[in-house]
Amino acid sequence: MNTKIVKIDENNIDQNMINDAGTVIKQGGLVAFPTETVYGLGANALDKIAVEKIFKAKGRPQDNPLIVHVASLNIEHLVKEIPDIAKEIMNKYWPGPITLIFNKSDLIPSITSAGLDTVGIRMPSNIIAKKLIEASGTPIAAPSANISGRPSPTEVESCIEDLFGKIDYILGGNKSKVGVESTIVDCTCTPLCILRPGVITVEMLREIDPNIYIDKSIMSKPKDDFKPKAPGMKYRHYAPKSPVKIISGDLEKTVAKINEIVQTNMGNKKIGIIATDETKSKYPYGTVVSLGNRNKLEDVASNLFEVLRGFDSIDVDLILSEAFEEKGIGVAIMNRLKKSAGFDIIKV
Repeated sequence: MNTKIVKIDENNIDQNMINDAGTVIKQGGLVAFPTETVYGLGANALDKIAVEKIFKAKGRPQDNPLIVHVASLNIEHLVKEIPDIAKEIMNKYWPGPITLIFNKSDLIPSITSAGLDTVGIRMPSNIIAKKLIEASGTPIAAPSANISGRPSPTEVESCIEDLFGKIDYILGGNKSKVGVESTIVDCTCTPLCILRPGVITVEMLREIDPNIYIDKSIMSKPKDDFKPKAPGMKYRHYAPKSPVKIISGDLEKTVAKINEIVQTNMGNKKIGIIATDETKSKYPYGTVVSLGNRNKLEDVASNLFEVLRGFDSIDVDLILSEAFEEKGIGVAIMNRLKKSAGFDIIKV
């Protein structure tokens, strides 16, 4: 397949390029495009044949539901009902990095929702994403624009690396600001339940619903027969080619344990280390990359996927990562890290 690549200045939008990509969506094609969270791979959410192409291009399991992206708060035709508390969240956080799960209407094909009676919907704040949805004239189903299982792309170059020749169009913009996928909230239950943590945290959402909670299953390894209600709940995600192991505990002990593992394996393994600004100088051996300052977890989240992907280009045999406190945005960071490691964690 001949993949067309265009790059847009988000401060000076070329509407002709947007319209061109919108036409591809209208005609049943696939378009990779930027959002504020990660880059998405989009198709007409109401066209089951187009949606099927997403699963094929990504190699994505068909029991892994897709998120429907919209450009308006008017979603009544896509869902059976919108609970009042969901309207509060929409009014406060849409457009933005949060997905809400509703009971779907018959307009949503079964393949889009992976056979579930529910569907996740979000309204991205990225200007290119918004204009693309408007130009296509339809809601856009879009998982991350990468090969299934790999770290999600936050830069257009990663989309090209994974999907060139497999999709119709790659629409490039700036680096994604958030860097991890949207928070997912199940609005079909009482109290509301978080099915995927993100930068809109449980603490923030408790200002609207004091009883909202995080599904315990998302921070542990799921069973084989688990049926995911939201993307990212079941399968190994965000994984570079080399195995990842997380070292969790007191930071001083973490550094000591990582150095011990590196020195034990120095003769036969090339080891990558995911560190932070506070610790990177404490590792005399190994290939060390910092995610950023531990006091600025927004930056850590923004850098996480590209750091994971970056290790693929230097052929390390093993990646050792420091852990983060599971509080606030740290919950989202650790959710992604645990999945990238297949829940391989050493506690110190």
